[in-house]
Amino acid sequence: MRRFLRDNGLSCVLLAIFIVTLLGQSITGFEVYNDDQRDHNQPTITFSTYFTTGHFVEAVFENWESEFLQDAAYVVLTVYLYQRGSSESKDPDKEESVDADPRDSQTDSNAPWPVRQGGGWLRFYENSLLLAFLALFFAAVALHAAGGAAEYNHEQLLHGGETVSTFQYLSTAQFWFESFQNWQSEFLALFSIVTLSIVLRQRGSPESKPVASPHRKTGEG
Repeated sequence: MRRFLRDNGLSCVLLAIFIVTLLGQSITGFEVYNDDQRDHNQPTITFSTYFTTGHFVEAVFENWESEFLQDAAYVVLTVYLYQRGSSESKDPDKEESVDADPRDSQTDSNAPWPVRQGGGWLRFYENSLLLAFLALFFAAVALHAAGGAAEYNHEQLLHGGETVSTFQYLSTAQFWFESFQNWQSEFLALFSIVTLSIVLRQRGSPESKPVASPHRKTGEG
C-alpha cells in the first residue's frame, strides 16, 4: 500500500480533493436550493433528490465543460505553438521527443499495444488524448444544457414564465453566459502558467523550469 500511494500519490490526492469539494458544493447547493424554495413558498426536497435537479446538474457540468475545453485546447495548441522561455512549451529551436514518429518504435516490446499494432489503431492512439478531452467536453456540454434547461424551466415556472426545450436553451443568452464566464477564466489560467513560468520558479515541480535555468530556456530541462 505504501508503494502504491508513493507511485500514485498525485492522482489520489487530486481525486480526494475533488470528492471533498464536490461534496461541499452539493451540501451548500442543497441549502441554497431549499432556501429559494422556501422564499417562493414551495416544498423543500431531500438531499438525495437534489442530485437530480437542474440546479445541481447545471452547476457541475457547466464547470466540467470549461475544464475539458481548456485541456483539449492546451493539448492541441502546444503541438503547433511555442512560448520561448516557458516551462509549458516545446523548445522552438530543437526536436522534442514528443514529436518522434511512433512508427519507428513498432518493434519495441515495451511500446503500448496500439504502437506495435500500427495502422488505424496507431493513428487513433497518437491523437487519443485530444479525442478523449473533446469527447468529455461535448458530453459535459450536453449535460450542462440539459441541467441548465431544467433549472431555467424551474425558475420560469416559479415566476410564471414560459418553459423551453433543451435545444431551445442552447440559443438563450443564459446558456452562453454560463459558458463564457467559465471559459474565459480557464484561458486566463492557461495564459498565466505559460507566461509566469518564464520568469518564476517552483523548486521540485515539473511545471517549473529548474530554479537556476535562464529565463530564455524553454521547457522543463
